[in-house]
Amino acid sequence: MSGRRGTPPPLPPPVVEKGWAELARFAAPYIWPAGETGLRARVVAAFLCLLAAKIVTIYVPFFLKWTIDALGEPGLEAIPLALLIGYGAARLLSSVFQQLRDALFAKVGARAGRRLALAVYTHLFELSLRYHIERRTGELARAIDRGVKALSFLLRTALFSLVPTFFEFALVIGILLWNYPASFAGVVFVTIVGYAVFTVVTTNWRTLIRRQLNAADNAFNASAVDGLINYEVVKAFANEGFERRRLDDQLATYERSAVKSEVSLAYLNGGQAGIIAIGVALLMIMAAQGVVAGTLTIGDVVLLNAFLLQLYQPLNFLGVVYREIRQSVTDLEHIEGLMALQPEVADLPDAMPLRVTDGSVRFENVRFAYDDRRPLVDGLSFALEGGQKLGIVGPTGAGKSTIVRLLFRFYDTQSGVVSIDGQDIRHVSQASLREHVGLVPQDTVLFNDTIEANIAYGRPGASRAEIEKAAKLAQIHDFIESLPDGYQSLVGERGLKLSGGEKQRVAIARVLLKNPPILILDEATSALDSGTEHSLQEALERAATGRTTLVIAHRLSTITDADQIIVMEEGRVVERGRHAELVALGGLYAQLWQRQQAEETAPIAAQ
Repeated sequence: MSGRRGTPPPLPPPVVEKGWAELARFAAPYIWPAGETGLRARVVAAFLCLLAAKIVTIYVPFFLKWTIDALGEPGLEAIPLALLIGYGAARLLSSVFQQLRDALFAKVGARAGRRLALAVYTHLFELSLRYHIERRTGELARAIDRGVKALSFLLRTALFSLVPTFFEFALVIGILLWNYPASFAGVVFVTIVGYAVFTVVTTNWRTLIRRQLNAADNAFNASAVDGLINYEVVKAFANEGFERRRLDDQLATYERSAVKSEVSLAYLNGGQAGIIAIGVALLMIMAAQGVVAGTLTIGDVVLLNAFLLQLYQPLNFLGVVYREIRQSVTDLEHIEGLMALQPEVADLPDAMPLRVTDGSVRFENVRFAYDDRRPLVDGLSFALEGGQKLGIVGPTGAGKSTIVRLLFRFYDTQSGVVSIDGQDIRHVSQASLREHVGLVPQDTVLFNDTIEANIAYGRPGASRAEIEKAAKLAQIHDFIESLPDGYQSLVGERGLKLSGGEKQRVAIARVLLKNPPILILDEATSALDSGTEHSLQEALERAATGRTTLVIAHRLSTITDADQIIVMEEGRVVERGRHAELVALGGLYAQLWQRQQAEETAPIAAQ
């Protein structure tokens, strides 16, 4: 079973649980942003509205008590209109303050989510290539989405539910102690504490179940996205049934976790309801005894009942809020963990912009390996003067593409120096380095957007005329014009609506529009037919004029005019020279050349 896709790659290690104070410090800059006095003022104003709403809410039961007592007075000749109006006004003001609070805080919550999402994605783009090769896109996107929603929830709900609920509890207990026997406040206090303890203990147990549910959800989502991204491979191997069975196994795991989560939720809700029911019954029995004894009035019974009704709703909601807070904290832990990751390749504090004069490139005794036991390049040295063309050939796994990644500084060398115009690329900023280097990869990646947008990605803001000029140089303008929507044609996800050759020509147009002084062609014509390759090769030669060009070649015919060719094997340069010199040498290059010549002449001989 080894090597089959039946078992997805292992999930990342569990997120280390953070303390509440640590997560609060992480979230604080988004809740209380520095330099944004307008947003801070909104937070303060919203909190004041919150307090005002709770204070007014406390008065609602008193208006009911006073009204009932007034109606019970003997010889009543008029309706206590002022008290009834006060009751209605108190309820209205409470609602007005709550809505005003939400309106004031809406921008704060939305801005916080926006800032966090932008910060996370910015940080992810700063992380090095190794992280992005090892991560699973679907799982990461789901985690980020949940993390951003978690922050928004903590801002809107926790801040405006927990704090005012505790404030209201304190006011009610104080009122009960001031106006009634201590036993009334004691019953309320014990009910609240019992409810809170039961909620915390049970919710902590449910959090473990929820994390299992999240892990199953992440695994399914990542595998589903992986399968859909590789749709063509699935169809080509007729493995729809295999994919369906594999996903069903993961859905079964999710189903079991979901059932456990729902059962535990039922237990939590039932326990909470039982605690509240016992507290309500005890308090009402005590109030009824007070009325019978003549120490309390009917208005007091109504007051206590109204207090209980007001407390019941936030107290019941407290369980929901706490459960969601625990889940939100779990989701935010993942985001905080992502933000804590450090890039493997980082700019030095004093990194300067790269200054390109003639575009000379030099590798000096460079060594690099993912695993020290198997170096990808070992002692690699070559020098390429500005405006020259270097061909790089060798069998699969020789280390050719590693040269590209080192030149772009996607990885840092273990030893040796890579320099451009005498500047060690480790001492210049990565952004300036990549501005001066253009790449046409073998495996072309396009965005799910229009052809025009994909070409314009080489230089955002370029004019339509400049885009068309680049497309003409890449020999794809006529094809684009033949499409019903022309340059506005959508290429599909990863460019699936285009053939391999069409995608490569779009990629070539994109890099020509960028107009970099250093150009890298990573087997850029490997997906083209011979006729298209020949015409495109002429365009590439014109585009390479005056540029330093590195060509990783599959077809050796594309580098016969190179100023220098290096032949690599197992991470080392085994031959170097011009085309004619290497053919005459009779080594590895000559063998590759003879093999390709034979492959090209065989179809002609067969006719």
